[in-house]
Amino acid sequence: MRIVVVGDVILDVDLTGTATRLSPDAPVPVVDVSSVRRRAGGAGLVARMLAQDGWPVTLVTVLADDEAGRQLEGTLAGVRLVAGPSGSPTPVKTRVRAGTHAVVRFDEGCGGTPVPEVTPAMLRAVEKAGAVIVADYGRGLAANPQLRELLAGLADDVPVVWDPHPSGALPVAGVSVVTPNLAEAHQAAGSRATGVFGSAADGAAEVAGILLDEWRSRAVLVTTGERGALLFRERDRTPRPVPAPRVEAGDPCGAGDRLAASLAVHLLGGRDLEDASVLAVHEAADFLAAGGVSAMPDPPVPGRRRHRTSDPMLLARRVRENGGTVVATGGCFDLLHAGHVRSLTAARELGDCLIVCLNSDDSVRRLKGEQRPIMNQQDRTELLLALEFVDAVIVFEEDTPEAALNSLRPDVWVKGGDYKGARLPEAELVESWGGRCVTVPYHPARSTTVLADALAKVS
Repeated sequence: MRIVVVGDVILDVDLTGTATRLSPDAPVPVVDVSSVRRRAGGAGLVARMLAQDGWPVTLVTVLADDEAGRQLEGTLAGVRLVAGPSGSPTPVKTRVRAGTHAVVRFDEGCGGTPVPEVTPAMLRAVEKAGAVIVADYGRGLAANPQLRELLAGLADDVPVVWDPHPSGALPVAGVSVVTPNLAEAHQAAGSRATGVFGSAADGAAEVAGILLDEWRSRAVLVTTGERGALLFRERDRTPRPVPAPRVEAGDPCGAGDRLAASLAVHLLGGRDLEDASVLAVHEAADFLAAGGVSAMPDPPVPGRRRHRTSDPMLLARRVRENGGTVVATGGCFDLLHAGHVRSLTAARELGDCLIVCLNSDDSVRRLKGEQRPIMNQQDRTELLLALEFVDAVIVFEEDTPEAALNSLRPDVWVKGGDYKGARLPEAELVESWGGRCVTVPYHPARSTTVLADALAKVS
């Protein structure tokens, strides 16, 4: 079963070196940087952890069309990415370290942003989840109404772990567990908590009860640093401490992400929440003891991996900038059948992404008559995007795809083998920018016309 991580992504940059002297301009250390490392943060870090553990994981997020966004996408190799447009710059957090000690952190573009739109592909990816982790980093995705409605419906059927943020959205009612840290829990409870923050018990049980009522989740798991966590469930309302093993860790970064990832894995495996919490707390401690995020291996070198975005032009640009080959094909795809699947599979093997140029409803009517299309362009687009080997769809209104091709400028244009032996109509245009035309096997026994005629006879 696939785990789906929903949330905001951040580009984390680590500048690491040594500090042996103070600056003559001010009493601050001079760090001689010896290494620069870029990695996915936020929801991207959760997805990377799961992928590293071998779990099938999909990351549903939004990405900005900027250099930091392209670097961020490159750090997510090995993760199935379903991304829509952000509309805001990529948030970047740059940490400067002298040895193992943090010196300073610079944040760029990390403030609040408008709630981003979600695409049909993003919603479809969430619908297919066996378990969901919402990693809210206050950038607005978790506040999207369509997404929240979908998550509320899923919460009855699949485990949903919600990792909240102080400036993020309220968790959706009915989720399996919400995982604030102690400071976040106190901030969310506000003046309703009568205990004194910093006391021996830190008021974790009190704020957990308050938040359980407010959030209407099935449970709240408040993490309390080196002491572990406290679980408060709706079914019995009895606070249950979850102690953590003692570890020596200099940087706690990523511990909450590790906890959320582990909880989802164990809940998906059928464990009770209390057992899952104990395992997750221990795994978060083990993660820190092993070096935390700084010890995580770099992602694998990108190969032919799935690129998901709602913007075909942006996808084509990103693939080219990464040295990849853009493949495009076209057609009406009025009734998706085995012949289409075989041809599209063959086309995808020719490059690093496949973009389908789809005739609009009006275009199909002009080409095939008033009784067509059988399915409208929205349904045809949705079916194509449901195929693992289709990365994007662009709908064109004209009778031929030339205008769409001229905008897209693919490296390879693919047509069915029924054109074999004849020069493709689009060949001159495609070759004008250095592209090439290729035919793939055609399966005449499997066609929309044959299916339509058979259905007509049955009816």
